Amino acid sequence: MNKNKAKQEQRVRRTARVRAKVTGTSEKPRLAVFRSLKHIRVQVIDDQAQKTLVSASDTELKNKKGTKVEQAHELGKLVAERAKAAKINKVVFDRRDKRYHGRVKAVADGAREGGLDF
Repeated sequence: MNKNKAKQEQRVRRTARVRAKVTGTSEKPRLAVFRSLKHIRVQVIDDQAQKTLVSASDTELKNKKGTKVEQAHELGKLVAERAKAAKINKVVFDRRDKRYHGRVKAVADGAREGGLDF
């Protein structure tokens, strides 16, 4: 089996394992973090209605200065601000297939600082 294919299958399994435990409802939607090598995107999703309620990306940030971790922290604050405007206070955190450290943790910390509860 190809090495890349095996890695890809492991990533899919990890994502499925996390998603089996994390589900967003209308009262407590899912805060999903997608991290690539260059960018990071965050969505607040209601899985029951299958709708994205709020989204934000690091490309939308006004202040592009600082490290990727600092930008992720600002992105967490931005998504929290948008969620508060949409009257969302509580969310369930979905890290997908990534470990909870670095940029993923910075988004969570920024969202908590912005007023989201999870």
